Amino acid sequence: MNMTGIILAIIAILVAGIVGIISFIFGKTTQKKIQLREEQSTKSSASEIIADAKKKADTLIKESKLTAQEDNHRYRSTVENELKKRRSEIQKQEDRLLQREEALDRKDSSFEKRENSLNRKEQRINKEQQSLVSQQKEANSLIEKRQSEIERVAGLSNDEAREMILKETDAKLTDEKARMVKESYDQAAAEADENAKKLIIEAIQQSSADVVSETTVTVVNLPNEDMKGRIIGREGRNIRTFETLTGVDLIIDDTPEAVVLSGFDPIRREVAKMTLEKLIKDGRIHPARIEEMVDKSRKELEQRIQEIGEETLFELGIHSMGPDMIKLVGQLNFKIVNGQNLLSHSIEVAKLAGALASELGEDVTLAKRAGLLHDIGKAANSGVEGSHVDVGVDLAKKYHESPVVIDSIAAYHEGNQPEFIISELVAVAEKIAISRPGAHSESLESFVHRLDSLEKITDSFDEVEKSYAIQAGREIRVIAKPNDVSDTQAIVLSRNIKQKIESEMKYPGHIKVTVIREVRSVEYAK
Repeated sequence: MNMTGIILAIIAILVAGIVGIISFIFGKTTQKKIQLREEQSTKSSASEIIADAKKKADTLIKESKLTAQEDNHRYRSTVENELKKRRSEIQKQEDRLLQREEALDRKDSSFEKRENSLNRKEQRINKEQQSLVSQQKEANSLIEKRQSEIERVAGLSNDEAREMILKETDAKLTDEKARMVKESYDQAAAEADENAKKLIIEAIQQSSADVVSETTVTVVNLPNEDMKGRIIGREGRNIRTFETLTGVDLIIDDTPEAVVLSGFDPIRREVAKMTLEKLIKDGRIHPARIEEMVDKSRKELEQRIQEIGEETLFELGIHSMGPDMIKLVGQLNFKIVNGQNLLSHSIEVAKLAGALASELGEDVTLAKRAGLLHDIGKAANSGVEGSHVDVGVDLAKKYHESPVVIDSIAAYHEGNQPEFIISELVAVAEKIAISRPGAHSESLESFVHRLDSLEKITDSFDEVEKSYAIQAGREIRVIAKPNDVSDTQAIVLSRNIKQKIESEMKYPGHIKVTVIREVRSVEYAK
């Protein structure tokens, strides 16, 4: 570096220092001026703030004073109101106390008057009692004098006189009592007979039962004549299947748009009717469809039997009966006794027994229950051993019926004496029901009994699965068990059935025995 450069550097340094000193002095001066201005502005703003604060403080003080004066005024008015209320309440209480004091004073005076009156009455009663005691003594002395005088005159003691008078009176009244007893007995017997007749007439009027004659045929209407050919089927296979499965004769004649179902068993007839109606409505009639509809109709009939039993109990006002017993009641609707529907007959007996019980003051509901169940043994299946009375008693005991109901059922045995009044009433109601004109039909009853006996004889063979009496008893159709009977043995079975029928039954004409053996083999392709 040369000398010139050094000199220039020193000069530059000096110039820079001078410039820095000048700027520092200028800055200080400027800063002082700014500080002075800020102090002046701060002083002026502070004075303004203080003035504003003083104004606000004065305003707040004035507002506080006004608020305090208002609060004080409100509080004073509230206190004055409360004081007025309390003064009024105190005044009212004082008035009430005064009224009570006045009332108590009046009561005290009335009590004093009453006490004085009672004292006077007590004194008067004491005087009267003393007078009565003296009079009683005088009367007793007079009676003793009179009694002694009578004994002295009659020469008898008091007991002897009383015994003599009683003997004379009893002798005089003996004939009168006998005559009165006889008249009362005759009158009671006449009235009892008349009342019994009136009671029976009123019971019959209240029951108002209709005479219904059951038949052994059912007519089913057809939509057209072509349906008859479809029911018969090719070579008669449909009608044969129908009669075999239902045990009912299907009669197709010249009657327009109608066929007839003939059978002595109402349940079979009803199943056949329901099946035929379903087939007609469906339109598909062939052996497999017939079998399907028969099974479906039997299930529906079971449900319908239960509903009939429930409707019957509701009609008679009977409650709390088991479902099995209700089902037996429903089965009565499909039983025929003396040409009459057994359920209608049982309802009639129940209503008559209830009417008689009502007149005599007995339990009406229990009488109706006993009347309804008096023939319940006839609703059981034909395979049950024993008479319908024994079966009915066993069923009533099994389903926990009352002793009155059991006694009413058992009273049908000859020699059984009813133990309860209701049992007697049921027996009377039964006699009234069966004595009406048209209630009996012995010919139909004997016809049904003959067909039932025919089926029982056939069912007694172990090889028989089921048998049906058809053609009014002129044919017995037997369904054999295919696993127990061969085709050759079926011929022997028909001959054995024929021989047993000939040995055990009496019947007009001939009875055709038809044994049917059918084997089905079913497999499912998967």
